[in-house]
Amino acid sequence: MPILILGLDIISRNPKRFAVVAWFNGRLEKKGEFTYYRLVRFIKAKKPHIVVMDNIYELGSDREVMRFIRALPQGTKLVQVTGRPGEQISLWNLARENGIKLGDKFDPYEEAKTCALLAAKGVGHEVVAFEDEVTVKVVRGRSQGKGGWSQDRYRRRVHNLIQNKVREIEEGLRRANIPFDLEVEERDYGISRGEFRIYASREELAGLIKPMHGGDVEVRIEPVERKNLEFVPLRGERAIVERKNVIVGLDPGITVGIGVVDLEGNVVAVYSERNMAISDIFRFISEVGHPIIIATDVTPAPGLVEKISRSFKAILFTPREDLRVEEKTELLRNLGIEVEDDHQRDALAAAYKAYLRLKPKLEHIDARLRSLGLERKGNEIKALVLQGYNLGEAITKATVKKKPVEEEKPAVQSIDVSPYVEKIKELEENIRMLERENEELRAVINEQRKVIERLERRIEEYDDRVRERIMRSKEIENREKRIIYLEKELREARGIIEKLSRDLILAKRMHILELRGSALPLKVLENLTWDDLEHLEKSTPLKRGDVLYVINPAGAGRSIGEYLVEKGIKAIVSSKELPNLVYNVLQKGKVPVLYEWEIEVKRVDEFAIVDRKEFEEAVEKRLAEWEEEEKEKQRRKFLQILEEYKIERLRELKKRAEGESN
Repeated sequence: MPILILGLDIISRNPKRFAVVAWFNGRLEKKGEFTYYRLVRFIKAKKPHIVVMDNIYELGSDREVMRFIRALPQGTKLVQVTGRPGEQISLWNLARENGIKLGDKFDPYEEAKTCALLAAKGVGHEVVAFEDEVTVKVVRGRSQGKGGWSQDRYRRRVHNLIQNKVREIEEGLRRANIPFDLEVEERDYGISRGEFRIYASREELAGLIKPMHGGDVEVRIEPVERKNLEFVPLRGERAIVERKNVIVGLDPGITVGIGVVDLEGNVVAVYSERNMAISDIFRFISEVGHPIIIATDVTPAPGLVEKISRSFKAILFTPREDLRVEEKTELLRNLGIEVEDDHQRDALAAAYKAYLRLKPKLEHIDARLRSLGLERKGNEIKALVLQGYNLGEAITKATVKKKPVEEEKPAVQSIDVSPYVEKIKELEENIRMLERENEELRAVINEQRKVIERLERRIEEYDDRVRERIMRSKEIENREKRIIYLEKELREARGIIEKLSRDLILAKRMHILELRGSALPLKVLENLTWDDLEHLEKSTPLKRGDVLYVINPAGAGRSIGEYLVEKGIKAIVSSKELPNLVYNVLQKGKVPVLYEWEIEVKRVDEFAIVDRKEFEEAVEKRLAEWEEEEKEKQRRKFLQILEEYKIERLRELKKRAEGESN
């Protein structure tokens, strides 16, 4: 049982003041009223085993609770005696259940005393804020100063010192068989920075790595904070030794799937049942073993899984993202087991995924236990570590047993005390003198305490003013950034609105003209390609008599022209000149080709129109031009044939005349 327990209860919140009662080997002592900073100094000086409260959030928010835990000495636990948040039991109900006599409920010292007595009986939950991981950073301790040859030599020397210290820590961790990851920044044939991620608690590293400050090289040791505060029962080890510790995977639904593996990764049970009652789920899990972890294959966890996890006071495991079917199948293939349905597969895959996540930590524990000869305690120690204890505490709880205290038999002797009487009187006089001196010193201490408390109040008030000023400046800065961002968005939105307004007005005018019959709608085609034609045919199919408006005709071939002629379109309006192959095919098929510089086109996005009268005139003009060109071609062809006939006739007459002369 811990030797010293400090019970706390808040007296006032602004400024924060706490009532403190100490439990020391069965004796209770009222320590008095403390401010927050004086309380922290008192705890650092006394180094209690447990600091206990009925509600840790009397310290403030999660961040303030974390700051308080950071300030605690190594080995001191913060305990919430009423249980986990959301499952708390009244302090006075706990006192009655544990046979503790109640006093004035409104007296903070009475609440602090009750908390201390309950913690002494093992009631409550330890608040765990840190992982069993430590970050160790090896960096330069001093600034290198200005440039120059001396500065370069000094920089190289420091980088060599950092490299030596990194290698020293690395070798020490390897000798101790402690797993770690290392990242370094190499520079100047040395290392400018090294950072270790060590998978062990701060207690396990005691004596192995020492922090260094103030020299050329600094070694900073920082525990890794958990994302959320966790609450571990002080009596958690009792349930652990009764049944086998297991990891349970759950797949809730109409058909419930349950998969169970032990802390060695072996499959213990796989089961599924349709319309399985919650009581049956609890019964099945309880018969299989003691669940340390409840796992699911989706994130966030379903409500039923959370409820079962809370009921067993087990750790809830969810994957970083939902497990895919292929991943689940691969996990079961690695296990070498076949299941009856998908629900069993999902549950067992979730349990095995949780085991794989914890496997490096479990293997590290196995290695440490083998070196200590504690393999037979492996299951119990692993479960304690997973519940939040560090490895040292878990080993102590699993191995240390209370030894029965042997009654000492008083030795019966006849002693002559007369030589000591005078000495006793002399000592009693000294005690009286010391008591008077002690009273005088107490008076001085009380005066100094008042001065300190007054100064602490002034510091707290100053801190509040500075914090308020900083928050106000940050708030103003954030607002200014927000205003600049919103003004930019407003300008962009206004530009879009103006464009849309212009387009809307133009579209309305186009629609009115179309309704009046004075405008002719065109089907818009961005590119004269088969892909764009196919897309146009799916949305608004081409039909006989349609007019096509082409933005970019480049790249079109003869086949596209033949397709358009076959479709029987009335005409094509193009923003650029058509390729000759397409133009010739359209001319041959009597499909007029008009250009934007010949006829005005009004367009809004996917809609375009032309003036009907202007279009008809342009079409007639183009057809007339083509007809004139065709007539000219025919005339030239006739003249060419006539000329060829004349030449051929002259050649025949010449041959005949030559024959007659001979």
